[in-house]
Amino acid sequence: MLYFYSIIFGAIQGLTEFLPVSSSGHLVVLHDILKFQIIDSVAFDVSLHLGTLTALIFYFRVEILRYLAAIIETFIPKREVNQADRRDVLLLIYASIPAGIAGFIFDKFISTNARRVSVVIISLLVVAALFFVVEKFTKHARDFTGMNLGKALFIGFSQMLALIPGVSRSGITIIAGMSLKLKRAEAARFSFLLSMPIIFGAGIFKFLDINWQALAFPELSLFVIGFFFSGIVGYLAVKYCLKFFERHTLIPFAYYRIGLAAVLIIWLISGKL
Repeated sequence: MLYFYSIIFGAIQGLTEFLPVSSSGHLVVLHDILKFQIIDSVAFDVSLHLGTLTALIFYFRVEILRYLAAIIETFIPKREVNQADRRDVLLLIYASIPAGIAGFIFDKFISTNARRVSVVIISLLVVAALFFVVEKFTKHARDFTGMNLGKALFIGFSQMLALIPGVSRSGITIIAGMSLKLKRAEAARFSFLLSMPIIFGAGIFKFLDINWQALAFPELSLFVIGFFFSGIVGYLAVKYCLKFFERHTLIPFAYYRIGLAAVLIIWLISGKL
């Protein structure tokens, strides 16, 4: 049964990390429903996030190679640098700083005090309302390659809110991007690229808390299964989410969030959670 739960958690993490429905919110609820307990939950969490990071690296491998080339060429004398790629790299780096600092300071506080179903319900409803607002009142005509530092930082600061379970990192950054008149798919693309340094940084931060010597083979096998399914499902989620946003709005996700919040409210009232 533990292996089956590991598959479920990996698939849910991979899917909800990129769909604007909140991976942390779904995992909080799943933990309460399934009562999935392992000795080192931090290590398991790291394995899930490494899976989604691997999915991002594989999907955006062409862009990543271009960005790395732009960084390297910057330090080579008399070497012509692709200024557009260099600018995009700098924007992603600067936009990652606010959430990185906030995560370092508040991660343990939020993990201890905010990982509750009631918090998830409120976050689901608030962000759903923002989906309706941004779809109704904003125009989307720009590519993210035309952004300046101030706009990138605005999206970066919005990413800080994703520390709250139920908000959705992709959801809140897509909202921020669309409020700056980015095309929906372009806002999503910037959001996914922006998530790489955050997921990597959070993974390293939690990696240092793991007592690897205490882990037995059965636990390690659970981590591998979670990593695998998180990566596979995450790759498919990125691929088809970007295609979806080329033609469709955020509204279906708003209704999903409202529906999930309603189900959770009923569960709370009935005493199930």
